[in-house]
Amino acid sequence: QVQLVESGGGLVQAGGSLRLSCAASGSIFSINTMAWYRQAPGKRRDMVAAVSNSGSTNYEDSLKGRFTISRDNAKNTVYLQMNSLKPEDTAVYYCYCNANSRGNGWKDYWGQGTQVTVSS
Repeated sequence: QVQLVESGGGLVQAGGSLRLSCAASGSIFSINTMAWYRQAPGKRRDMVAAVSNSGSTNYEDSLKGRFTISRDNAKNTVYLQMNSLKPEDTAVYYCYCNANSRGNGWKDYWGQGTQVTVSS
């Protein structure tokens, strides 16, 4: 089984920045898509940004370029740089990947989530 561990969340003031990290571990052969989702209280879980194994990216358009996703394939790690944070960005942020691992083949995996709170 593949494990995803997020880090970098916390409390920041509006206009501030945070950088989230998510490291995948296990007997991993390959990882396809890696992505970040978020879920605010009373809301559904929505995709924020995704990056393919070739580096192609896809973003939620409403973010207006404030967020940047990247990955380091050698470290099996995906990052989310969040700038100009707004109170409405407050949510639990979840890491996702589709990975091929020993004994499991290709499967979807989710991290435990990391809380991001933006104060006004």
